[in-house]
Amino acid sequence: MEKLDVKDRRILYTLDLNSRQSFSQIGKKVGMHKDVVAYRVNKLQERGLIKNFIPITNSSLLGYSWYRFYFTFQYTSPEMIDEIIDYFINVKYTHTVCLLDGQYDLLINTYVKDENKAYHVWENILSKYRDYFAQQVFSVVYTSYGYRYSFLLEGTDEENPKNVKAMVCGNKNNIEIDEIDHKIIKLLYSNARTPTINIAKELNIATTTVRYRIKKLMDLGIIKGFRILLDLPKLGYNLYKCDIILKDHNQINKIIKYIENHPYIQGIQRSIGYVDLELAFYLKNANQLYNIMKDLSLKFPNSIKHYKYFSVIKTSKWGLFSEE
Repeated sequence: MEKLDVKDRRILYTLDLNSRQSFSQIGKKVGMHKDVVAYRVNKLQERGLIKNFIPITNSSLLGYSWYRFYFTFQYTSPEMIDEIIDYFINVKYTHTVCLLDGQYDLLINTYVKDENKAYHVWENILSKYRDYFAQQVFSVVYTSYGYRYSFLLEGTDEENPKNVKAMVCGNKNNIEIDEIDHKIIKLLYSNARTPTINIAKELNIATTTVRYRIKKLMDLGIIKGFRILLDLPKLGYNLYKCDIILKDHNQINKIIKYIENHPYIQGIQRSIGYVDLELAFYLKNANQLYNIMKDLSLKFPNSIKHYKYFSVIKTSKWGLFSEE
């Protein structure tokens, strides 16, 4: 397991708040020279701890809906599991493909504008591999908020780090953007730190046009910010997701308000056709999740009926929403 010192933790947290900011800007915030910041960031990339720099996007503003599929395997061999995963990796509508441990074995996320396409994906899945699924669950994500890596500041003198969130699904307005905007978003997904001048050269447009368009995408709420993608297992963390059925649904907003300040929170989701509330955390083990849920049960007695959880073993695909 990789270790991070206090300086690296501060740099990563600051970079996660805005991964497009310059090393000079980061240096001023963490009290280091820009060259030191650049050196440390490069080392973190070489060690594989920083996997990429990414934009945060709210794809629902562009008319996309988030359809999610969970599967539990049966009668499978390692070779068949590899075949199923390869199939999902190559399906053009899939955004995320994850192997799981716990309640389910496989997670597939798709982003499409047309429910017929979602049904087409679902139908193809079942026609090809239904015999290998003991259980399949389908849901539509209604709202989803993602949170920054606040836990990075553990062990530093930061007492109340910002637990910054961004809506990554919800608030559909069907905003129209053109091909250039789509290309800019795609390039930012490749590396959100790509200099504006490089994007301009790639698209054969003026640098001022790129700056204007990125600002416009942010003003519209399509781009919510820029952050880093970490290799969490190398730091001893895994993503744990907890699916909650409530006994008292009237408590849901109070529970959300309480739990969103937790330093390990990764995301909060509400979906249609699945469970009442979905919480995701960056944790080192299942005992931490047990303690979090115990705290929630004590804080909100008789509000939670039951919950199930799973952890992500491996993410085989993570990418840009696309129907191309």
